Amino acid sequence: MASRLGQLLVSSGIITEEQLKEAINLQRREGGRLGTNLIKLGYITEEKLISFLSKQWGVPAINLSEYKIDPALLKIIPYEVARKYRIMPVARVGATLTIAMSDPSNVFVIDDIKFMTGYNVEVVVAGESAVITAINNYYKGNKVDIVATKGKSTQDILKAKDYTLSEEDLRDEGPSISFDESLNLDVDEFDKVVGEALDDVEVIEETDEEAIKEVERPIVKLVNGILINAIKERASDVHVEPYENSFRIRQRVDGRMYTVMNLPVKIKNAVTSRIKIMANLDIAERRLPQDGRIKLKVGKKKEIDFRVSTVPCLFGERTVLRLLDKSNLQVDLTKLGFEKDALGDFMAALAKPYGMILVTGPTGSGKTTTLYSALHHLNKVGVNISTAEDPVEYNFLGINQVQVREEIGLTFASALRSFLRQDPDIIMVGEIRDFETAEIAVKAALTGHLVLSTLHTNDAPSTISRLLNMGIEPFLVSASVILIVAQRLVRKICVECKVEEKVPVPALIQLGFSEEEAGSIKIFKGKGCPTCNGLGYKGRIALYEVMPLKEELKEMILEGASTDDLKKTAIRLGMKTLRMSGLVKIKQGVTTVEEVLKVTFGD
Repeated sequence: MASRLGQLLVSSGIITEEQLKEAINLQRREGGRLGTNLIKLGYITEEKLISFLSKQWGVPAINLSEYKIDPALLKIIPYEVARKYRIMPVARVGATLTIAMSDPSNVFVIDDIKFMTGYNVEVVVAGESAVITAINNYYKGNKVDIVATKGKSTQDILKAKDYTLSEEDLRDEGPSISFDESLNLDVDEFDKVVGEALDDVEVIEETDEEAIKEVERPIVKLVNGILINAIKERASDVHVEPYENSFRIRQRVDGRMYTVMNLPVKIKNAVTSRIKIMANLDIAERRLPQDGRIKLKVGKKKEIDFRVSTVPCLFGERTVLRLLDKSNLQVDLTKLGFEKDALGDFMAALAKPYGMILVTGPTGSGKTTTLYSALHHLNKVGVNISTAEDPVEYNFLGINQVQVREEIGLTFASALRSFLRQDPDIIMVGEIRDFETAEIAVKAALTGHLVLSTLHTNDAPSTISRLLNMGIEPFLVSASVILIVAQRLVRKICVECKVEEKVPVPALIQLGFSEEEAGSIKIFKGKGCPTCNGLGYKGRIALYEVMPLKEELKEMILEGASTDDLKKTAIRLGMKTLRMSGLVKIKQGVTTVEEVLKVTFGD
């Protein structure tokens, strides 16, 4: 940037060629930035340079001394990064982070911050002396926790002064957390083992588990830290991803993926081996996928399971950990997102002695949670409940749960046949995937059993077509199915930073609101705060489309009516579509217009 900035200043008539040469010579002798040396030589003032950079690059200029920086921002940009790049975080709104820097032309720094933090980055220009003063004032005495930062470079991990995961970090999760190792990581030890002894790690990781535990203590603590961070940030999944020249950790929070940290490529096998040891997997087998579980104890009573899946990829084994925290499982049907009438229809179907209830939607739409909530409601001492699941995510006292294992012939269909000889009252089948399973489920529903299951369809009416396409006769569908539920998940607005948003009336009308509603309702969004990590959202809620199969609909199925005709009739009979459910959530201030548009079609 030095020569380009100099030439721009010369061509603008702010400095002369001779002054530029003198500043460059000073830079060669003493170092420093060209702009700083021009100011030092008295050829330009800092104010004039900032004004010039602001106009030249089209970014606002600010006076950092007039800003009060939120301490939460210091955890997004660690001290080492701020000092290295001469940048200062000044604000965060939603997923956008604003940083002050003296060199707004340095796109490499901007890209690095984007990758490290996971945020969109906007730049404002400030004087280098002001940036340095702000860094010294705000970071003084601060030790920025690596795991608390959204993403990290290799240098930050290996050169950081402090890497501590104390029990205090988990006060919101429980009084203590127990591991087989201490939570404090000695960085010198980390540097020594991960840096100098990498060759030893590569050799022992394939042979001796005890040797791994002895030599890789920092790796043990690093993996523990990754798991703790996932618990603290309410992540549903952790992705450990090796690539040719990078090794990154990502988390899924409220359905969205975020980069957590970037680690040295050479420790990818050591980290994967540690996770496999915790999950009781074969660390020597790297050619085939493996599945296992990690049980983590938080406090004295709370236990969290991590379902572990490894798959061999081009540059190493990719590992995904699914967090299963039973204490966070919402089994109260009234809190899932049902509207009053829809919940009434669902509860009425659950109260019936026999028939089939189907829950539909794509992967990750909350179908399992809805089914577990229904089973929790039905689980009484006098009722025999059996489930076939792939996999069993949560275990419940009083429910007989079977893990499907297709490789040995234990399929949904075979489990379902066995259930019918086990005197069941209620049967839950994790998913109807084929004609055989669908046929047995229908017969079970017609012979005095309440059957709950899932299908992958876009909405409730199209579920009928799916069953017919599987080969189930129309008269069997109309006789067995009593209710169909379609659902999607949307993120909830963070209540701590909820603000009103102006949305044009025509846009609201196009969304599905009436003219009267569009002119009077208030629309909200989250502006971003420390509570929601600057995202404006915290938690998720379901949109529901509940279609009871009333007599008129059953007649239409027997007559071969189209999906579109079934949908129109269902709406006329009182069904609220997914889009309608989304509009209700928008009116209630629970979610945003953007979230509803992402998961629903116009009716």
